[in-house]
Order: sequence, then structure tokens, then C-alpha cells
Amino acid sequence: MVLVARIRQGIRRAPILILALAVLVVTAAGAFHAPAFAQEESRGWSLRDLLFPRRSERIEPPVEVQPRPKPKKKPKPRPPAEPETPIVEKTSDARVVLVVGDFLAGGLAEGLDTAFADNPAVRIVARSNGSSGFVRDDVYNWPAQIKSLIETEKPAAVIVMLGSNDRQQMKVGDVREQPRSENWTKEYERRTDALGKALQETKVPFLWVGMPAFGVSKMNSDMLAFNDIYHSAAQSHGGEFVDVWDGFVDENGAFVTSGPDINGQPVRLRSDDGINVTKAGKRKLAFYTEKPLAKILGLAAPGSITTVSAPAGAPVEAPKPAAAPVIVDRTAPMLLGDPALDGGTELLGAAQPARANPNLPGEKLILEGKAPAASPGRADDFTWPPKPTAAAQPDTAAGVNQ
Repeated sequence: MVLVARIRQGIRRAPILILALAVLVVTAAGAFHAPAFAQEESRGWSLRDLLFPRRSERIEPPVEVQPRPKPKKKPKPRPPAEPETPIVEKTSDARVVLVVGDFLAGGLAEGLDTAFADNPAVRIVARSNGSSGFVRDDVYNWPAQIKSLIETEKPAAVIVMLGSNDRQQMKVGDVREQPRSENWTKEYERRTDALGKALQETKVPFLWVGMPAFGVSKMNSDMLAFNDIYHSAAQSHGGEFVDVWDGFVDENGAFVTSGPDINGQPVRLRSDDGINVTKAGKRKLAFYTEKPLAKILGLAAPGSITTVSAPAGAPVEAPKPAAAPVIVDRTAPMLLGDPALDGGTELLGAAQPARANPNLPGEKLILEGKAPAASPGRADDFTWPPKPTAAAQPDTAAGVNQ
């Protein structure tokens, strides 16, 4: 009996033991696999898989995130390339234009060479000295050297551009005078006048190109004073002064590094130092000189190949007859003093209107407030008994006669 009781008691406790054993196995398996990131991936089987079959856990490798490519910077649009000017071979009898002066004169000569590159009848010759000026005549004496240059080159025209190096002391006698002092200015005017006189004696027409604006404000005030001296020297000796100042300043007169070129397109005209000129700036200097130079050379237009005087032996074409003037019939404008175009001297409505008759019914109503008597039979006739109308009276008379 005792054995049977123990067996029954064991059977009753069996489910509890099985459940406890299962919980113990699950707990141990969970503790075994808890740090998944520290365990190697198991490809075999375990007691947990035997008791609770399910898909094996897989640890997927992290997805590699590729860095987002940086957007490529769009290249800055380049200005359109300037069309290449066709260079033609100059003729043996091409007219020579001699350009003399400092480093700015050398740039001017480059611009003129580009302007007349397609003209075989004009040749630009540059004889500039970059460090020269009127102040240091010991470096280069232009009044003394200009005649020999003209005799050598035999130019048809001379262009002078000097002064960018002259903002310095000048030795007058045994004294070094400060720039733009009284004695300095007198000596400077004497030297510029000497160059103008030397050019006049050669009887070669010449142009004197003024200084442009510079990046230093003090330098600009000096250059404006120099330009007045150059203008006076050119006019005194039969030359023509070419003012280029407005081409290198803005609308307020301030120096600009960039500005419109000869075609109106914005370009860089000056270098970073505010003194030297770029290729476009050299071409703009030449642009101001083309028109007066073409007039001296007898060209029909700047850069034109046809000249006013035909070479010897060439047939001369008869000029075309001038076209008859076109007669346009226009209506004469109306004058404020004569709107009727009849020669009158008074405007309409100027005369006082005639005075109205005060006995008229309308005038009595306006002036005295008296309305005219109503006609018999009219809507505003309120007399009683009503008066017979003028139309009814003949009918009544006709009835009596009958």
C-alpha cells in the first residue's frame, strides 16, 4: 500500500517536474545565446532546437552605406573667344603711323595694330620707352629724339602718349622740385611745349593722347592736371588732343577695373595694380584714336582699305550723282495763338457773350423766378374749369353753324 501511494504521488508530481525541466532548459539556452553579438554563428543543432524546433537565427551583416557623391561644381562660363582678326601683309607703300611715349604708348600701339590688322595700307610702328617721360630727360629726351625718329620712319602721322611716369621730383637747375610745385609746373610746361614745337617743325600731323584714370585717387588728380598741359601743348602747335578719360571711369567719374569694351560688352580693362591696361583696355585706347587718325590718313572710315586719293595710275571712278531730295508734305503745326489758322489774334471764347433779353420766359424764370403761364390743355394747366384749347375752338364753332 505504501508503494502504491508513492507511485501515485510520483505520477501526480510528474507534470510539475517536466514543466520545471523545460523551463530550466529554455533558461539555460537563453543564457547561452543572450550575447548574440559575442557568439559565433552556430551551424549545428542544440537541445533548444530539439525541444522547440524553429528557424535558426541569422545575423545579417550591416548594409554598407555608400557616401553620397558630392555634386560636381558647374564650370564657370568662359567668355566667348574673340574672333581672330585676319592679318594681311602690308604693302610696300603702306602709310606708317609712328607711336611714341611710355609703356601706355606701347599698349596703344598694340591696340592700333589690332584695329588696322586687316588694312594693308596702314602699318603701325611703336617706338616707345616704358620708363621715359618729361621729368627724367636724362633717361630719354623726347624733344631731342623725336626728329631723328621721324626722319628714320618717315611716318604719315605721329601719336604721342606720355606722362604716366612723371609723378616724381624734377631737377630744375641745381634744385629738385616737388611734383606740381610752382617751379616744377613751369619746367614741365616748358618741356611739353618743346616736344610740341619739335613735332610742328617736322610738319607731320600728330595726335596727343591724354592719360587715363588710375587706381590711386592722388594719381588721378595729377593726371587731370597733366592732361590740361598736354591739351594746351597740342593745340598750340597744330596737333589734336585725344581725351580717353571717360573710357576708364564710371558714370560718377570714379576709376573702374572693368567696364564696357568697344562693343559694349563688360570686360576687364585694367590690371590689379590699377595702372597697366589689359588687351581689351589697349584696344579701347586705340578705339578713341581711330577716328582722328583715319581723318589724318584720308581713310573713308577707321580700318577702311579705300582711301580718298587713289594711287597713281589707278582709274578714278566718277562720283555718283546726288539723289534728289525727298519732298515731304507736312501739315503745319497748330499755333496756340491762332487755332483756326486764319491769322486771328484771339483764342476761341475770348470775346464776351452777348447779354440775353431779360423779357424772355427763360430769363424771367432764372432771374425773377416767374414761370410762364401754362398753355390751355397742357399737363401743367391746373385752371378750373379747364379752358378750351385752340384746336377745340374751331370744332365748337363748326357745330353751332350746323
